[in-house]
Amino acid sequence: MGKKKKKQRKRNRVSIRRNFLRPFIITFFIVVIAGVSGFATFRWIIEPASRGNNHFQLSKEQVVNGTNMTEEEQIDEILSANDKYADILNDPEYMVENNVYAKDAANPDQVTITFAGDILFDENYMIMENVKASGDIANGVQPSLIAEMKSADIMMINNEFPYSDRGTPTKDKKFTFRARPSTVSYLNDLGVDIVSLANNHAYDYGEQAFVDTMSILEEAGITYVGAGHNLQEARRPVYYVINNMKIAIVAATQIEKLDNPDTKGATDSSAGVFRCWNGDNLLETVREAKANSDFVIVYIHWGTENEAAIDWAQEKQAPEVVAAGADLIIGAHPHCLQRISVVQGVPVMYSLGNFWFNSKTVDTGMIKVTLDQNGLQSYQFIPCKQAGRQTMLLQGEEKKRVINYMQGLSGGVHIDEEGYVTW
Repeated sequence: MGKKKKKQRKRNRVSIRRNFLRPFIITFFIVVIAGVSGFATFRWIIEPASRGNNHFQLSKEQVVNGTNMTEEEQIDEILSANDKYADILNDPEYMVENNVYAKDAANPDQVTITFAGDILFDENYMIMENVKASGDIANGVQPSLIAEMKSADIMMINNEFPYSDRGTPTKDKKFTFRARPSTVSYLNDLGVDIVSLANNHAYDYGEQAFVDTMSILEEAGITYVGAGHNLQEARRPVYYVINNMKIAIVAATQIEKLDNPDTKGATDSSAGVFRCWNGDNLLETVREAKANSDFVIVYIHWGTENEAAIDWAQEKQAPEVVAAGADLIIGAHPHCLQRISVVQGVPVMYSLGNFWFNSKTVDTGMIKVTLDQNGLQSYQFIPCKQAGRQTMLLQGEEKKRVINYMQGLSGGVHIDEEGYVTW
């Protein structure tokens, strides 16, 4: 188009007066502006990695599908696999404004989502000793476990600390955490797609470090939920469009029951986490997510630390969240495993405990679910253990022991020898 215009201008330069030429000049500039705009939109689609927290999320190092496709080819595949949501996926502005991410799946017939509990990358704590010395996260989370995490289409974990070099520790708080910004790369090494920041340590170094955390995660291409620069951001769900399904993830924290807690709740005009001790906002958000998606997951920070038994607040809130529209509830905070229950037909993992958090020896695990167009197809508890500043998959008698322990906690469900849960 540009070359044609130049030839036309050259042919007419001598014979055409300026007034006659003016419409052509105006048209030329309109075409150029439209072309630049169109190219920018095209680049938005084909170059998602350049935008940090991109809304087209490609496969993790091609571990899952084993293909050698280019990014453009993978994005074309995502678009073709999600024709039900084509209008959304072809509207980049809508995706950004509404927290929608498009993702590919390893299997065109199902989606796998895996959840783990608390992690900590603060080098002042013992958990980081092995990794700090080597710079390799595989010395903290065993390679076989990392492979399991990377095999999920969506991997979610609880990020219980800020990433920053700024801020000051919260006064009079017993434990305050902060990790160097560069450690965010460990999330990519682990295959993590999304983290919850709705917990009682995300604000340990104040607003500066909290805001840094959101920016650092975005730059690393890691999606976060349960926090924001204001309440509107903090409460909004993350939506994944994958295999022609739209999956919503909501995160909130029930911890810190005071009106003015150490971990600041987001307000209409200030940054913070999404609090749900008063659950009205959470229930409204879950109802909104239900109206706008096919499947709703609620990842909630609740319970009493180091108590295997659930507390009255968990018992009260779980059925409320289910009634609002949750299809799956995953819990964290107690630093130990709690039971798996079914509330009004919806599975609830009350606490996944520590995943890789401190130097204690403690049983832990992951929940892996598969979904298809008809909803939840399988629900599996994957036994793990944190010991010696390392977390590992369990096999043999140790695996059997932890499954039996979970079965003892979890009346009303059956957990088989591979951890598959039925009810």
